[in-house]
Amino acid sequence: MPRPRRTVLAAFGATAEPVVLPGGRGGTWRAGDLVLKPVDFEPETRWRSDVLAALPESTGFQVAPPVRSASGDWVVDGWEACRFVAGEPDVGRPDDVLRAGIAFHAAVRDVPRPSYLDLRDDPWSFGDRVAWEELPLDGSPADLLAPLVAARRPVDLPAQVVHGDLPGNVLFAAGLPPAVIDWPPYWRPASWAAAVAVADCLCWYGAPPELVDRWSHLPGWDQVLLRALIYRIVTHDRASGDWSPDQVRAYRPVVDLVTARLSAPGSAR
Repeated sequence: MPRPRRTVLAAFGATAEPVVLPGGRGGTWRAGDLVLKPVDFEPETRWRSDVLAALPESTGFQVAPPVRSASGDWVVDGWEACRFVAGEPDVGRPDDVLRAGIAFHAAVRDVPRPSYLDLRDDPWSFGDRVAWEELPLDGSPADLLAPLVAARRPVDLPAQVVHGDLPGNVLFAAGLPPAVIDWPPYWRPASWAAAVAVADCLCWYGAPPELVDRWSHLPGWDQVLLRALIYRIVTHDRASGDWSPDQVRAYRPVVDLVTARLSAPGSAR
């Protein structure tokens, strides 16, 4: 991944030598108290920076404040910058991750839908649209998707801007509110964002099945959890099309858990 050029560092006021940060795709750099990374989709970067810069302080979460360049822009030669925030991700704390997400979503509840979402074209956007029946299902493995699609029912919940990838993007530091970073925005019910986090923790981070029950008070829970799984499965299929036995095994017990909940007597199908 490229290193930020001297002109980019100067434009954002960085004086320290940049060092690459671990995690992600290896393209994020820290220079003193600044973090710089390549811009994936410029309309999203500009919109997200405007929203984050306007958020009031909260005791429930913090963000990495975006930094304008010397010219006042959020983007310089394909790079964006934010302030460094202390903390480390901890996917072994799913309940704390979800609580931080809920506080964040409450703060952005009234933000209007960004129009650029209609233009975003990537595997994650594709998986999201398929999950919410805005695009036809076109993916594999069919044995994972078929029971989920069969159990899918309409969901009547208000949508808002949400963070679609919370685990790994919530940082914890002693004495500080958790930091919500690397925000990929979606326009979905807030409970769906929580369901994506729960699905990820169940599939990949060793969370116990009881995590599903602990958050079942959230609106439309089983149906948004079902859509979270469809979203992740279709996205993976779209991005790579390659399914290892370990990946299938990671999803199968969670698919079985969710479909069993939906087929239980008295469940809200």
